Amino acid sequence: MKAAVWYGKKDVRVVDVPEPPAPKPGWVKVEVEWCGICGSDLHEYIAGPIFIPVDKPHPLTGGTAPVILGHEFSGTVVEVGEGVKNVKVGDRVAPDACQVCWECYSCKRYDYPCCEKLAFTGLHTDGAFARYVNVPAYTIYKIPDTMTFEQAALVEPISVGMHAVRRAPVIAGNNVVVIGAGTIGLSALQCARVAGAAQVIVIEVAKARKEYAKKLGATAVLDPTQCDVVAEVFKLTDGIGADVSIECVGSDKTTPLSLAVLRPRGISVQAGVFERESSINFNGIVFPEKEIKGSLAYNGEFAPVIKMIDDGRLNADMMITGRIKLDEIIEKGFEELINNKDENIKIIVSPK
Repeated sequence: MKAAVWYGKKDVRVVDVPEPPAPKPGWVKVEVEWCGICGSDLHEYIAGPIFIPVDKPHPLTGGTAPVILGHEFSGTVVEVGEGVKNVKVGDRVAPDACQVCWECYSCKRYDYPCCEKLAFTGLHTDGAFARYVNVPAYTIYKIPDTMTFEQAALVEPISVGMHAVRRAPVIAGNNVVVIGAGTIGLSALQCARVAGAAQVIVIEVAKARKEYAKKLGATAVLDPTQCDVVAEVFKLTDGIGADVSIECVGSDKTTPLSLAVLRPRGISVQAGVFERESSINFNGIVFPEKEIKGSLAYNGEFAPVIKMIDDGRLNADMMITGRIKLDEIIEKGFEELINNKDENIKIIVSPK
């Protein structure tokens, strides 16, 4: 079968690889319908290795490069390993990407994104930019017949946005600022609205992404190149500041901004993945008793996200800006996102 394999920085190749074997006990084989290109895939292509193990096998999976990328996917179960009870052959599914030990302090408390040996499908073991992929059965979520496979491929990134909203948590009546209107930012925007936020103010510079934020229900969209966004947030919140900010960029400039827009005792959730350190004035946290929380992946959000996409409360279709074949993943996928990143939200790939 063909697969998009990461060999190194700027070295992803669509090559023929063996089909995965019959799944081992507790695992399933999925025939992939669609798989989205994630920001982490793009980071590995541009500047990797970041998460992909190269010199030493991953402690949970034993995986090392080269590795098949892809973890935001949907498909059909075609084979199940011994002992699998939660899914059967023929089920339509949207698996999550977290592979965990279930033995460490965090796993025993079901805080699995904090697993000491956390691994991600498509980074630490072969992923879904291929016709077939084997994954643990505990990662599998069934999708209703009324949901398209294209929509289901966005369950994973939307769940990241919902987890950030829950980490705050956003409650009814809150004023929320979302920094960045990429896939995760737009997901957080929608999930904050579903949670009952009074206002969701989005900070973004890219013209196309600003338009997507407006269409998906942002109360206001602020461009830091055109206004003093902190002052505007305070105007929009009667001089008080936001209750919650959700940082979805991962920049040394946006972390301080996520704190500056908050009211006293406001909460800043950091959902972006950072490439370098960010300096923070901690007196600006101590004196007004602000809080900073980290947010990684998801922890129980898949089921509600599937339900909310299916019943229309969350819009996955609008965030899909490209549909391509596996053979096109370099030119129309990675290079498109590099050269026209501000115009794209989510490009999904069909390996068929």
